[in-house]
Amino acid sequence: MLFHFKDQFPELEPFLEKYRSYQQRLDVGAKTILLEEGKVSGQYVFIEKGCVRLFFNNDGLDKTVQFFFEHEGLTSLESFVGNVPSAFTIETIEPSVIYLLPKKYVIELIDDLSREPQFFKMIMSIFAQRQSHYINEFVSFIRDTPEQRYLKLLTDRPHIIQRVAQHYIASYLGVSTVHLSRIKSKLAKGNAHF
Repeated sequence: MLFHFKDQFPELEPFLEKYRSYQQRLDVGAKTILLEEGKVSGQYVFIEKGCVRLFFNNDGLDKTVQFFFEHEGLTSLESFVGNVPSAFTIETIEPSVIYLLPKKYVIELIDDLSREPQFFKMIMSIFAQRQSHYINEFVSFIRDTPEQRYLKLLTDRPHIIQRVAQHYIASYLGVSTVHLSRIKSKLAKGNAHF
C-alpha cells in the first residue's frame, strides 16, 4: 500500500528505495492470476504497467470490486494482515509489468517507518483515503441505479471506460453485459435520464 502513495508522501522515498531490491519484477499476460480466492496473500503487488482487477466469485459469476492501474498497489488486505484465506482473486486484465514484495519485507518496511515521527499521521491519512473510497463505493452501490453508477464512472474515472473490457465493467456495476449495452445505447441517443 505504501508504494501506491509514494507520490503523495515524498518522505517515503528513502524507505521504499531500500526495499526495491526485494521486489520481484514480473512481465505477465492478461488473465494472469496473482492471488486466488481462498489462498492466503503473502505478497504486496505494485503495478508499473497494466491493469489489475480485484473480484470474487458469487455462484459462478465474477463480481468485480475494483480496478487498479499504473503506479497503484494492492493486496487482499485482510488476508495479508490476518493470514486468512482471501475473499478475493487478483487478476491482470491486460498485459502488465508488476512487482511483488513478500510480506516479510513489507513488515520490515513498516517497522522501519514506525520509527519516523510522521509515520502514524501518514498511515492514518492513507487509511482514511482508502476507507473513504470504499465507503463511497458501497453507498453508491446501495443508493444509485446502475445507470447512475455508469454515468459517475464516465465522469469521475473515464480511464476505466476507455481501458477496461465491457464485461468487466458490467461485472463492476453489478449488471449483465446486455443491460450495460442498453445503458450505453440510451446515452448514445442523448437520453441521460433513466
